[in-house]
Amino acid sequence: MSPTIVLVHGAFAESASWNQVIESLASAGHPVIAAANPLRGVAADAAAVGDLIRTIDGPVLLVGHSYGGMVITNVPADAGQITGLVYTAAFAPAPGDTCNALAGRFPGSTLGEALRPVPRADGTTDMYIITERFPAQFCADVPAPEAARMAATQRPVTLEALTEPSGSRPLWRAVPSWFVVAGQDRNIPAALQHFMAERAGARRVLEIPAASHAVAVSHPGETAELILQAAALPVVA
Repeated sequence: MSPTIVLVHGAFAESASWNQVIESLASAGHPVIAAANPLRGVAADAAAVGDLIRTIDGPVLLVGHSYGGMVITNVPADAGQITGLVYTAAFAPAPGDTCNALAGRFPGSTLGEALRPVPRADGTTDMYIITERFPAQFCADVPAPEAARMAATQRPVTLEALTEPSGSRPLWRAVPSWFVVAGQDRNIPAALQHFMAERAGARRVLEIPAASHAVAVSHPGETAELILQAAALPVVA
């Protein structure tokens, strides 16, 4: 039975960021769901994705981009028959890690200076990338018209999500993982992505040297190829 591939977008993006990857995965015969990540908090977002997985029959492969990696790492292991994790320019936290702390662990991230805070009535703070800075910060290798659309449709993540510690049971300790590393990532430095991949004992690390943070948009073919390799791993009954 082919695994259902659940794609989890990250901060400043939305489900449509996976569109070109979805085409390749569906053409290969896999059921695909691009989950709507709430972007409100690590534990709550992971619980929401876990609830979705519980409705899926059969094996599931989880794929996370950016902050979506925090989310898939914290999905409960018993949410379903989870066969593996694919991190695409994503955080793969250890217990207690936060997005902000990880991003500062290696030099190269310029995200902090590109953010615009928007306080909310509920006491939380939404974080947006300043529109004019979005293309260079997030998707420098994406054509200008598409980059402009991505800036206009970006979904904010809360500051609270970026500073919430990851849970005590990272899912990469229980299932195999694969990593797509974006070599020109200005959000999550490539050196950090390699560090997290090594820490997780990744089955394979694919670096795309010229890729921006929006690697699934600018390099959908290579991204889909690695996901399909992960999906081909035999399912242990």
